[in-house]
Amino acid sequence: TWNVLLSFSGLVALIQLLFLPFFPESPPYLLLQKGDKAGCLKAMKQLWGEGNYHTEFEDLMKEKAITKGTKIMNVLEVLREPSVYPQLITMLLLLLSLQLCGLSATANLQENIIPYVSLGVSISELISVIFCSSIIDRFGRRMLLCGGYLLMALILVLLETSLLLSDQFLWMRYCSVVLIFLFIIAYGIGP
Repeated sequence: TWNVLLSFSGLVALIQLLFLPFFPESPPYLLLQKGDKAGCLKAMKQLWGEGNYHTEFEDLMKEKAITKGTKIMNVLEVLREPSVYPQLITMLLLLLSLQLCGLSATANLQENIIPYVSLGVSISELISVIFCSSIIDRFGRRMLLCGGYLLMALILVLLETSLLLSDQFLWMRYCSVVLIFLFIIAYGIGP
């Protein structure tokens, strides 16, 4: 039944495709990108209900004044900008390192458990996204990066230990799986 599970994301995309045209545009997009003040106020009322959104509108107007001289770039323009190459390369290496590190293959598990491990990896990634987005403003990126790398190093040491002991103790294989999940969460929160 994996085909049903994989088609679920397509069903969600179809539902979004059907219903998103009925939702208003984002008020900041309408004001900052399109310059549509009336549309911005209308979208605010449609999204948040009737009320006075004078302070929110004024904040958006201040932001518009600050970014007035700034050119907004599309994706291709950003990719052609040499000043962002170091950041793009770093981001790609970080994303590829998790995909190519082979952590899921190191647990030495039976084949019938692998689908559950794949599901656990996805859940771990979801947990890390939710957790990171809720704490990044409190701790800052530098703290999350440093703490994430330290936590990942500790988890890798524990993972190596559990893999060495997995032939002697069968339950250590499951500890390896838990450590893989924790590694993914630490990776998602940090790097």
